[in-house]
Amino acid sequence: MAEQSTAFLWKIGGPAGQGVMTTGLLLSKLASHSGAQVFDYAEYPSLIQGGHNTYEVFCSSDPVSNRRWQIDYLVCLDRQTLDQHQHRLTAHSVILLDLAAGDIPANAQFAIISLPLKAILAELKASSIMVNMIALGASWAILGGKRALLVKLIADQFGKKGSDIIALNQNCAGHGFDAVAAHVPQQPAFPWREMANPPLVMGGNEAFSLAATAADCRFYASYPMTPSSSVLATLASWQQTTNMVVRHAEDEVGVVSEALGAAFAGVRSAVGTSGGGFALMTESLSYAGIAEIPLVIFLGQRPGPATGMPTWTEQGDLLFACYAGHGEFPKIVVAPGDPTEMLALTKQAFDLADIYQTPVIVLSDKFLSESRLGIGRATAEKILSTAPDYGKTIRTPNQQPYLRYKLTDDGISERLIPGAPGTHYQANSYEHLEDSHTTEEADERTKQVEKRLRKQQTYLANHWQMPSISGSLDAAKYVLVTWGSSKMVVEQARRLMRTPTAHIHFSHVYPMDREKVAALFAPERHYILVENNATGQFGTLLRSEAGVDIKHTIHKYDGRAFYSEEIVAALEHHA
Repeated sequence: MAEQSTAFLWKIGGPAGQGVMTTGLLLSKLASHSGAQVFDYAEYPSLIQGGHNTYEVFCSSDPVSNRRWQIDYLVCLDRQTLDQHQHRLTAHSVILLDLAAGDIPANAQFAIISLPLKAILAELKASSIMVNMIALGASWAILGGKRALLVKLIADQFGKKGSDIIALNQNCAGHGFDAVAAHVPQQPAFPWREMANPPLVMGGNEAFSLAATAADCRFYASYPMTPSSSVLATLASWQQTTNMVVRHAEDEVGVVSEALGAAFAGVRSAVGTSGGGFALMTESLSYAGIAEIPLVIFLGQRPGPATGMPTWTEQGDLLFACYAGHGEFPKIVVAPGDPTEMLALTKQAFDLADIYQTPVIVLSDKFLSESRLGIGRATAEKILSTAPDYGKTIRTPNQQPYLRYKLTDDGISERLIPGAPGTHYQANSYEHLEDSHTTEEADERTKQVEKRLRKQQTYLANHWQMPSISGSLDAAKYVLVTWGSSKMVVEQARRLMRTPTAHIHFSHVYPMDREKVAALFAPERHYILVENNATGQFGTLLRSEAGVDIKHTIHKYDGRAFYSEEIVAALEHHA
């Protein structure tokens, strides 16, 4: 077997419908419960069955924020997996496959463990889908893990499906474990140690769901679109506990209309979508702007235009998010860089929407939405336990007549929840006076436009967050600049590099403080912008919003997320 390592990458591949995702999820949990820092990510085509699905789990003794290129353990549920990923194997790699998978390449340098997976299924009288549990047990034995933990986590995973299903899965996994343990010397591939309180391993969508619930979101509507779909499923599964109203509407126009109605009625509301669905919502986005109704939009990016590549990743909708909607009105766009930031910024997004009575977009992408890594329990609890800030939301008017759109120095008027006796106002799509009645007078129009736009300056002065900086800007040979999910890639790349680097990461991407941002970019420093798109959209945003022009860029736009080794190689080539 391979010598014990402080880091390894395990990968499983097979057709959809064979339990690849469940196997990867359980392997990640096993590793996390056994003391490893984990990062996992799944890739799959937009098919219900068939195609090629993979799940990668990177384990390390050190903090991790991305996968790595080299595959140390490859589990092949079909021959295509070996053929498609063989170029990432080394002489130290270990391959697990079925004896019936076909001939092994003659020049293979890697170690091979062949198991009679189909024969084991026949012996257990189990369906073909259970091959994934045999592979899971065999993998955990190869890695030197504890059999008892395997049995326990399978029970946890399938607890709601009844004792028969639990026993069948445990039996299959146990046979896989024993088949390897009986013939392969037990040598842990990693310094495993039991964790009494393992970190919470979650992805961006799970983090959004948790934070939205903690932020007192009471209404969530969505029409399923990858990669935001799992938020709808997760929040719906929690309804009995949270009492949140979760709606699968007929289309995205219905989604945003329902959510704005709920927000007007006084409950915190959110919608979830991807680029094509967001395009249908933009008219209502402008309505929220003029009616000053708070709304949180979870926008999970994927490669476009149009349907594009539904189950893959890209940072292609940044400028669309920042400038969506007709007319001029303030909106806020935040782009979390990892699941921890997703927790914090989602929680904050609901506060910002209420405080500034405007749409707030939480920008994700498939890579962030479905990448899972560990978050310390204390960190998560601290983020989620902060009290909501409802801004100038009131339930009884402080003066009569009540002026819904009263002119104020900060641009924010008191927002009265409907139902106060003797008080009413309009919240339609027309320009209005302070008392909400429609107007087309020039001076009144000017006053209301300026009032709304003052909210942007108030936000920049009070709630906009400077980008985070890692490393010394002055000592760095290269300063890498990221937004959104590219943060995870660059953080991992910097762990691999010997060249001194620094990292500027933006999470509050729009609007931004022009002077403060410009001050970070000195002419003598060498800045490189890393974006998972073709046109360098954040570079465009920096030029227009801060007057900063970054000349050097690293782009990727094939639907796949960066491997950190690609960043390292690009910098070496750049040098």
